[in-house]
Amino acid sequence: MMSGNYTTIDNQNVSGSVPAVSDPPGQVAVKFNDASLQTFPPAGTQGKISGDGGPPRDADDTFSKPVSGSSEPQPSGGWFKIFTIAAYQPYFDVDTSDVLERIKDSLLPFGGSFNEKTASNPDLYGPFWICTTLIFVAASIGTFVTYLAHKLQHKEWNYDINLITWSAGVFYGYVLVVPLCLYIILKYFSAPSGLVQLFCLYGYSLFIFIPAMCLSVVPVEIFRWVITGVAGIMSALFVALNLRNHIVSAGERWFLIVAGIFVLQLGLSFVLKMYLFNVSV
Repeated sequence: MMSGNYTTIDNQNVSGSVPAVSDPPGQVAVKFNDASLQTFPPAGTQGKISGDGGPPRDADDTFSKPVSGSSEPQPSGGWFKIFTIAAYQPYFDVDTSDVLERIKDSLLPFGGSFNEKTASNPDLYGPFWICTTLIFVAASIGTFVTYLAHKLQHKEWNYDINLITWSAGVFYGYVLVVPLCLYIILKYFSAPSGLVQLFCLYGYSLFIFIPAMCLSVVPVEIFRWVITGVAGIMSALFVALNLRNHIVSAGERWFLIVAGIFVLQLGLSFVLKMYLFNVSV
């Protein structure tokens, strides 16, 4: 029906689908199925894009898990793992209570049970921070004492940067080189010990030198020698007694190895006395 410029379509012709129109020659008509076009998204959507627009629940595991049935070998780190942080993470997994307990054992050297207590979980956290604290204490106390001495004598004072570098080289070098050499020696005598275990033992053995350095501020030379000797003997006994039971299996030369460990630890205390504790006020 025509009314003015508008065309009216009967309702019965609209229900369902678009009314079929005969195709002109050479053209193809597009037909729509009977469906509710007002519903979005349509139910039962097919194809690659599904109705669930979110990512798969295991999307985060796609790159971490190997494909099942894949014959491609998984790459292994090999000895390159020592250059990764993950290789050292287990040795820093300790609580504060564990570190404090091990520090207490290092101040009581006659027990000789440190290795047994740390055999299942040796750590590098304590040794690292003990050496770092020693460097800070040595530099700060040495700088303060020399500054005070120059001011009391009305002399010009210059900061000595070599004190930090020398302290870092001594403490870090000692804790790294000495246990490594001992590890090779024990392996040669068929009494191998864990390398990390030796790092842990030697690291905690240096804790006694922290209070010794603080007491070295007292400007009495005899007192400084006593403090250095006591700290050196306690540190040497701590290392020697904890390694004695293990080194006995090396044969008849076990005593020489233990004596060498004891003398070397005393030598460290002597070097510290001559360079760090020998400050006049």
